[in-house]
Amino acid sequence: MAAGISLGGRIEHGGNLGRARALFPDAPEPLIDLSTGINPNSYPHSPLPANAFSRLPDPEDLGRLKEAAARSYGAPSAAHVAAGPGTQILLPIVARLPKNGGKAAILSPTYAEHARAARLAGYDVREVNDPERLLEADLAVTVNPNNPTGRIVPRPQLLEIAAHLRGKGGLLVVDEAFHDASESESVADAVDSGGLLVLRSFGKFYGMAGVRLGFAISHPDLVARIEDELGPWSVSGPALHIGSEALADQEWRRTMRERLRRSAVRLDAVLEQRGISVAGGTSLFRFIRHADAQRLFDALGREGIFVRRFEDRPEELRLGLPADDQWERVKTALAKLTC
Repeated sequence: MAAGISLGGRIEHGGNLGRARALFPDAPEPLIDLSTGINPNSYPHSPLPANAFSRLPDPEDLGRLKEAAARSYGAPSAAHVAAGPGTQILLPIVARLPKNGGKAAILSPTYAEHARAARLAGYDVREVNDPERLLEADLAVTVNPNNPTGRIVPRPQLLEIAAHLRGKGGLLVVDEAFHDASESESVADAVDSGGLLVLRSFGKFYGMAGVRLGFAISHPDLVARIEDELGPWSVSGPALHIGSEALADQEWRRTMRERLRRSAVRLDAVLEQRGISVAGGTSLFRFIRHADAQRLFDALGREGIFVRRFEDRPEELRLGLPADDQWERVKTALAKLTC
């Protein structure tokens, strides 16, 4: 299983505070949610236009958003970019793109929705732990950097896999949801050769997951097929405004990357003081592998600190970054731990 807990066919993800309150009914409020990898510092966008909610999204605004995304993410052009209401919505559409689909390989453990989308598309899905095994598939998926481990597959290897899959009509999907908060090399500039599609998430790095905005970057022929399935008005007016402004703000992006890096180092130091070693992650989340991970999950939960656990991998935890006003509570809760 990947980075999600299966509950009767559904996959449980981070960010579910209702579930947190059910697990820890006596925990102090407000709960501190460290169960996601979302930036606690939201982008300070300008006021929304007065008609943002009252009129249909304008196609010209969508064009401007795609231009901003192409420049920010390094895509060859706006024609190589499809925008949708979050990358989650794009996954089943993307899974149906290869015309000779049969076998899917997901580099795991990782975000569980990729495997689910491939199964829904009719693939025989195999979760593999060696990038070379992706060569065997018609649809291959890797999250780079990975959620939750932070694993990075080097760009040259990704391009080799894409070239191999292109030769047999397959597709490599590289989910770069956490790329903005990492040192990995994007492959978004290489999509024009075919056999390659890159997913980019807006809400994680810009701290605005509720906006629901994501992008698929690929050859224009595949982008056109994605847009045909999405149909008109797939991105809301408010998301068009916020996304275009934020993606064009390269100074905020540069400053925030450094701020997140410092916060991740700070969280590592607090964890190390309690004898908890960080095994991986990105600047938006830290990955822990610990023999007493379940006890740590419970102890933090009772203090009102909700972190991410993995039911099928009980020795692992993922912690997001605290907001500025949450650090003292997190440090106090961690200081109570005995490891």
